Amino acid sequence: MAEAGGWDVVVVGAGTAGCALAARLVDAGRRVLLLEAGADAVGDELRDASTLRGAVAGHPANWDLPGLLADGRSIRVPRGRVVGGSSAINAGYFLRPTRADAAGWAAAGGDRWAWERLLPVLKRLESDRDLGDRPEHGADGPMPVSRPSGGPPLAAAFAEAVDELGLPAEPDKNGGGPPGYGAVPRNVLDGVRVSTADAYLGPRRGDPLLTVRGGAQVLRVLVQRGRAVGVRTTAGDIRATEVVLCAGAVGSAHLLLLSGIGPAAQLRAAGIEVLVDAPGVGEDGTDHPIVYLPFRPRGGVAAALGQAPLHGVLHATSDGAGVPGDLELLPWLAPFAQVMTGLPAPGSPVEVGISLQRTEGRCRLSLVDADPARPPRVEYRHLVEAADAQRMRQGVRLAAELLDRRAMRRVGEPEGLPDDDADLDRWIGSRLTTAVHLSGTARMGPDGDGGAVVDPQLRVRGVEGLRIADTSVLPRVPGRGPALTAVLIGELAAETMTGR
Repeated sequence: MAEAGGWDVVVVGAGTAGCALAARLVDAGRRVLLLEAGADAVGDELRDASTLRGAVAGHPANWDLPGLLADGRSIRVPRGRVVGGSSAINAGYFLRPTRADAAGWAAAGGDRWAWERLLPVLKRLESDRDLGDRPEHGADGPMPVSRPSGGPPLAAAFAEAVDELGLPAEPDKNGGGPPGYGAVPRNVLDGVRVSTADAYLGPRRGDPLLTVRGGAQVLRVLVQRGRAVGVRTTAGDIRATEVVLCAGAVGSAHLLLLSGIGPAAQLRAAGIEVLVDAPGVGEDGTDHPIVYLPFRPRGGVAAALGQAPLHGVLHATSDGAGVPGDLELLPWLAPFAQVMTGLPAPGSPVEVGISLQRTEGRCRLSLVDADPARPPRVEYRHLVEAADAQRMRQGVRLAAELLDRRAMRRVGEPEGLPDDDADLDRWIGSRLTTAVHLSGTARMGPDGDGGAVVDPQLRVRGVEGLRIADTSVLPRVPGRGPALTAVLIGELAAETMTGR
């Protein structure tokens, strides 16, 4: 049964990008229906930024998707299933994309994606509590940004180890300067995680132009005579003048496939009618491969319960890197068992995450079958390319060198690593996972790019009235975590749709 509503826009997914987009559309006078498969509520448990309890497998705020590594090993992929999306369950890491990211996006999407055009939007979306008085930062935007100060002895020891190695400082991680070590900007205030649901939807609750509907599972996009006219949900059909998919790099691509928009052979094999043969859907994904190197701290030096588990992050450059800062070393200050559960984990190690921010390898998303309830197959081809494997070795060895500095040995014991490349590759392979930053599953590109799913205005090629506004559209995953970039995309999509 179709719902009569006369919505100007249906936004599918009240996640990191979707909340920003919906809010700005309402500001422009559009009547918006924002659909969220999860709950329309962010409770105190999710707002506690000292834990990642929402990302634990089985939590109702977590899609807990399956993933597959190149060696056939299965992994779990947490993604937000609640208003605010992953911004409501992640670590609050809120770093801007880099100038190199913008240059790559502009090559695919035109000048609108160039750094000089993005900077005013980046400033507009933030309220930087530390650096908001600087010209390159914003002071009155919806998303708060703050950096930890003080911290447990383990944080100071890592910073000192960076100095011992002579690595550069990067005091403003959102300043667009050369990569180095600096404090992590977070969308956290006084220990509270501030999601896009809090920042963007909160002030607009009660606006008659905005309707937010939780528990609304979208099954596919409704297309008539080449135009999107609404969506089909588990509760019935909903009509709208325009549809925007903001379901994330997994969800949006999956909905395209279920709607008959994707590689024709794959759709036919699943028994889905082909509406648009779009070979790029699911084919050009990128993510950040990551491994964790344990470090066993002495008593009293790690973060205690309730303290921030992140403090600083190092971006370094590998040999032969195409762009600076292609290695990220992120030291966690508390054991993951404590971070994930909010319970003490005495005697457990802390870990340094080592990830590649720029890879040659690609990920692939495809249908398992035509059942909307069955997650798609997501294949992470991490470290399959020799160049990626070689640079990950460099990153792991750099982390081990840092953990072996005098400053770190005063506060704990590092774990030894194999010297031989082949042995180290096996060590890495047994610990390899993904940073859960998938992007590019429905990437943008100029006319004539056969693999581009959307144009620079984020319109799905071959279907009128349908756009995508999330990290699916990025030609490549950002060189730093994508949460802030997802908010940026929501803002840019609203500008494009409204001309404001």
